[in-house]
Amino acid sequence: MDISVVIPLYNEDESLPELHDWIVKVMAANNFSYEIIFVDDGSNDKSWEVIEGLSSKNPNAKGIRFRRNYGKSAGLNVGFKAAEGDVVITMDADLQDSPDEIPGLYEMIMKDGFHLVSGWKKKRHDPLSKTIPTKLFNAVTRSMSKIKLHDFNCGLKAYKKEVVKNIDIQGEMHRYIPFIAKGAGYPKIGEKVVVHRARKYGTTKFGLERFINGFLDLVSLAFVSKFGKRPMHFFGTLGTLMFFVGFIASAYIGIGKIVNMKMGKPTILVTDNPWFFIALTTMILGTQLFLAGFLAEMISRNRPNKTDYGISERLNFLEV
Repeated sequence: MDISVVIPLYNEDESLPELHDWIVKVMAANNFSYEIIFVDDGSNDKSWEVIEGLSSKNPNAKGIRFRRNYGKSAGLNVGFKAAEGDVVITMDADLQDSPDEIPGLYEMIMKDGFHLVSGWKKKRHDPLSKTIPTKLFNAVTRSMSKIKLHDFNCGLKAYKKEVVKNIDIQGEMHRYIPFIAKGAGYPKIGEKVVVHRARKYGTTKFGLERFINGFLDLVSLAFVSKFGKRPMHFFGTLGTLMFFVGFIASAYIGIGKIVNMKMGKPTILVTDNPWFFIALTTMILGTQLFLAGFLAEMISRNRPNKTDYGISERLNFLEV
């Protein structure tokens, strides 16, 4: 099969027939073998009924339905697991992504050798309240991930099949799939300018809180990608440094009191010195951080699939 189109959706019953027919038209014009996987994320409108109707008319139209709303990342994750095409293309269900971009995305994966191609909505039909935070979000993500993309959160993306089978999208990490793919060993990431169409039906399902959540997710991802397999390197180093600083400060306070007593100078109790409690607190925090790193290291070493190193090919090995 050439292409799997994965479409996560929530309350998009009005746009689904038009989107389906448009995709079918593009596939027929380019002689692609394909499947369309609609992932209904617990919609409370008639989206599932529409999907059932489309599937009954077109055997290439498939549907997966969640019992409740889990979010876009869950929809993509399930869609990726079900996809069978050599190239997997994701798009939103609101008709803001154009299926006419599919042939170009497919060619960049199959002929140009990219692992992942992300769409770039260079000209957007959104208000400033959305475009300005989006530009800031993309700039921060670009800086932290070292991936030169202009639009990380564009729903229109294309993937080589092996990429989607070897990444796991959880929480709200769909915004950072290029970052996740790079961390999984797929660095050939490209970008294609795509048309951004104005929303035709319904309203957006995302509010401004996604920028706050997105930043927190980015910090988590950056930390996990760097220290996820070596938590002791972060917590242990920071904990040891804090304990050492606290210990030196405590020793300085104690030795200073002894020296003053020897010289007959007036002195106060160590426990009356506020700096002593600051030093003691620093030592306690350092110890806790060290123990946190130790526990994280034990959990990491005993996790399932701890030796899954993402091997892509083997030569001269017998099948077992």
